[in-house]
Amino acid sequence: MGSQGIRGPAYRLVYGNTKEILSLRNQIWISPMGLSHDILPRILPHICSWTKQYGMNFLTWYGSRAQLVITQPELIKEILSNSDGTYPKVQAPGFLRKILGDGLVTAGGYDPSDGCKCGDYVKKMETQRGQGDRGLFRILVLWLSCQLKVYERSGIRDSIIKMMKTREEKALKGESEGYGNDYFGLLLKAYHDPDMTKRISLDVLIDECKTFYIAGHETTTKLLTWTILLLATHTDWQEKLREEVLELFGQKNPAPDGIGKLKTMSMVINESLRLYPPAVNISRNVEREVRLGKYILPANMELVIPILAIHHDPQIWGEDVDLFKPERFADGVAKASNNTPAAFLPFSSGPRICVGLNFAATEAKIALSMILQRYRFNLSPSYVHSPVLVVTLRPQHGLQVIFQPLSVNQRN
Repeated sequence: MGSQGIRGPAYRLVYGNTKEILSLRNQIWISPMGLSHDILPRILPHICSWTKQYGMNFLTWYGSRAQLVITQPELIKEILSNSDGTYPKVQAPGFLRKILGDGLVTAGGYDPSDGCKCGDYVKKMETQRGQGDRGLFRILVLWLSCQLKVYERSGIRDSIIKMMKTREEKALKGESEGYGNDYFGLLLKAYHDPDMTKRISLDVLIDECKTFYIAGHETTTKLLTWTILLLATHTDWQEKLREEVLELFGQKNPAPDGIGKLKTMSMVINESLRLYPPAVNISRNVEREVRLGKYILPANMELVIPILAIHHDPQIWGEDVDLFKPERFADGVAKASNNTPAAFLPFSSGPRICVGLNFAATEAKIALSMILQRYRFNLSPSYVHSPVLVVTLRPQHGLQVIFQPLSVNQRN
């Protein structure tokens, strides 16, 4: 790689550059930052520093494994557009595989019931109104914590098997049409497929359920958290969203045919995902020797695409890159990013784009709509801005927000 003009920090025996990276990050994470969205130097300080020192594409070492960090959009598009298996996903870390198994995350439509579930959480928030200003987010944090604790007690597997038996018994008695038309029903249908070549195993079924339940809610929760922060500090946009929601739905639960009409909310969510993407990196493996742009890459090298660095690049988004400006997405992603390829990657891109993209966006829009119908909110003085990376991008000390119930007149 050196002969091709690729440089990078020196390799250190055994550790590679990992100690250096962790040291940089830990020095910064000791203290909070001001309320700014310029979070790249905090979350990925080594990327911020080494792109300036070595160029847009540079070589680092994860232990003894070579990693080529790529921030050049044309090369990123080429990697993510790959469909012949040259750049497969990197094997997930052990701790993540234990939680998710071999579901879609680790392996190479709107449901009206979501509205009911969101309604349950909003009601629960109302009961906690007198317990400080953390209501909703206490629930969201507890939600994920409970999921992980249940997993640790092996309760998820038992719960899924119990659900399976209930569905199977109803189908056998003719009490329902098949196993159901939801995602779980489709998995059950595949589990019972008479064609053995198409049938999935029990382990695959359970792992896909865990992926959908844990990974899906984890990323959507972070999207909601950062969006609430942005709306709490930009109340003009909060009011614009409220007007849009009330005009479309009034006080009724969001309807499927109205979700796609939330244009202003789509702009806000895109800007939130740009500034605070739940996942900050994409990793791919080089399966065999291959040409990427002008470079010849050897087999078994790892490629790292720092999403956060791409999302905060002023050459792509303009000098106002670190400001919250949803209007930049008014005419779509291409116009917002000056027609730069692979510039907006919160759900990756290409053949391996996240299958939960539409579901996550819909889920977030439902939750935000139901909150905006009932509350006006501001950032609490106790909030400390300290974004950190712990699997996903999250506020280190939680998000404290003050919710004020809307009067009947304000809701109409």
